[in-house]
Amino acid sequence: MRLSADERRETVLRAAIAEFATGGYHGTSTEAIARRVGVSQPYLFRLFPTKRALFQAAAVRSFERTAAVYELAAADLRGTEALDAMARARDRLLAEEPLPLMRLQAAVAAAALDDRPFAAVLRRSWCDLWDLVHTCSGAAPAEVTAFFAHEALATTRAAITAPPAPPP
Repeated sequence: MRLSADERRETVLRAAIAEFATGGYHGTSTEAIARRVGVSQPYLFRLFPTKRALFQAAAVRSFERTAAVYELAAADLRGTEALDAMARARDRLLAEEPLPLMRLQAAVAAAALDDRPFAAVLRRSWCDLWDLVHTCSGAAPAEVTAFFAHEALATTRAAITAPPAPPP
């Protein structure tokens, strides 16, 4: 079955998230991402003109995907029940998809690359995610802040113990 360009782009983004989440911006080669997807590097660069563009798209997608997972987890729940459901969803993400690790790598890269426009995109993405958790849960701002403090701790713990990305 032949994938459309949009489907191939999504496949590349998933592979990029997996690679960048463990290797970071500087430690990940576009060759590794292309190999994971089964495409050539030239094809990869037709979808994303630069490594930085691919990294930034992967970072944004990690926020979008996390928001969708949190929203689904909260469903019709409110307050602590909603926050607990989102926390369980986050823990599954850490085990199954490296989205929280990708968001951590994005913050590190934005600072290391001194990329202020990208940092602004990340700040907006974090604010949007905070607003979504707040709106979906109806929890007080202090509770939402505590939710993200626990997320930071869980993500840092995962980053410290995370094995390298599996081979393609």
